[in-house]
Amino acid sequence: MPFDYDLDYKTINIRKHKELYKVGKGEQGVLLVEPYKSEILPHWRFKTPEIAKESAEKIYELFEQYRKDDDFVGMDMARKFIQMGYTRARRYANHKSGRKYDEDGNVKERELDPVKAESAAIFKEYWDTIRADEDYLKRKKAHQKAYG
Repeated sequence: MPFDYDLDYKTINIRKHKELYKVGKGEQGVLLVEPYKSEILPHWRFKTPEIAKESAEKIYELFEQYRKDDDFVGMDMARKFIQMGYTRARRYANHKSGRKYDEDGNVKERELDPVKAESAAIFKEYWDTIRADEDYLKRKKAHQKAYG
């Protein structure tokens, strides 16, 4: 089931209305769904490997706290932020400006940044851990079965 962009996420507390949450693909909704966005976003950083490590660790701690609280939506939102840490750091690793396309819509030549690549690798490890987590996968399937 695709992520529902038609909901007014500024006025809906998804923690209280988990039935409205759709997992979607990849990072869909990562910067919309409250209260999770406000809880996780302040910790999301990737400028240097040290900052990325601290960020990924904190977001993974939140993932585990959401698990402890039996909050699948929180777990999935933490997963999305970790995935976004990887994808954004990779984008900056490949394109210093963070822009993949030039003004004409053509893919720009890569300018590799090893610092951002290392930041991306840190997030990738945490993302891989979550994607292999049997409990997370079981909860994801149950949420999708119950709510689409």
